[in-house]
Amino acid sequence: MANPPAAPVIEVENLSIRYGAVTAVEGVGFRAGKGEQLTLLGPSGCGKTSTMRAVAGLEKPSAGSIRIDGTVMFDADAGINVPAERRGLSMVFQSYAIWPHMTVFDNVAYGLRVRGESGATLKEKVHHALDLVKMTQFAGRNASALSGGQQQRVALARACAFPSSVILFDEPLSNLDAKLRAEMRIELRDLQRRLGVTALYVTHDLEEALAMSDRIVVMSHGHIEQNGTPADIYNHPRTAFVADFVGSSNLVSGTVLPGSGGDAIVVRTAAGTLLHGIALGRPVGAEATLSLRTVHLALSPARPAGEINVWPVTVRQSVFLGDLSQVHVGWGGQELVIRETGACRFAPGDAAFLSIAPEHCVLLEG
Repeated sequence: MANPPAAPVIEVENLSIRYGAVTAVEGVGFRAGKGEQLTLLGPSGCGKTSTMRAVAGLEKPSAGSIRIDGTVMFDADAGINVPAERRGLSMVFQSYAIWPHMTVFDNVAYGLRVRGESGATLKEKVHHALDLVKMTQFAGRNASALSGGQQQRVALARACAFPSSVILFDEPLSNLDAKLRAEMRIELRDLQRRLGVTALYVTHDLEEALAMSDRIVVMSHGHIEQNGTPADIYNHPRTAFVADFVGSSNLVSGTVLPGSGGDAIVVRTAAGTLLHGIALGRPVGAEATLSLRTVHLALSPARPAGEINVWPVTVRQSVFLGDLSQVHVGWGGQELVIRETGACRFAPGDAAFLSIAPEHCVLLEG
């Protein structure tokens, strides 16, 4: 007999946050299990940081409920709102919140001292936390003498210094340069796994979310657009917003041909081009929009094998982006974008053949 699923560590249900007449978050709900990293992903102003601050106890929602380890932290109907300092959460801020006049040791020890720790126990916990982030040798250095990456490690050590089942991360890598940010993604993910803590992570950076998350909640205008694994969010977007925000997609609309059924769907565009795709069990109406990821489209000088989703096109322009090239082609009365690795093999005006597997043409909802 299979073991029952573990109780979620973070439970957010029907959460709404309003600032006067402005609704920042409306009806948001999600769950994060033990040891899971759940990321709230979306553009600025989508409500992700407000949601995380509500979990932390730094914002008072207008409606909904929040539970941590099964304990109610907020419930609008019951009038419960546990103060932030009593929720037992650790938090890493975008600005690091490092005190420059203190040493690295004292920065990490601050939270422990507030909680009454002292003596040998405090020293042991501080040095253990610094060792986790490879900053032990900097314990006596003033925080003002640290680089941005080192300050971020101190902030992480401070969050790890006292036992907590949940750590909240508010865009913790956004102030680092691109190379250091990529390195810290790996280190931060490894640290979260070694500690076995549940993490709620907020970011607007797609690569960060895909690389670090067990699950992603994509938000837009205070609502959840999609909740799923990184692979599911990327390969099977549910809405036009997710298709466009999570990666790069071409959106193609048209009329659904009779006979489409099950997961198979055929759409005729306004120019008469037939496009075969998949519905993934989503309801199919008379009209449909399909998402075609730019990286799943293939461009070749000769006609490839296969009878469906293969079309002659004309190259309009190409842009060299280093690791890949972005090629624009005229197709069925509209322009499609293809991304290929390396330098582009085609010049503007060249004839070519465009192809894509039906399983990469995904029906969007709405």
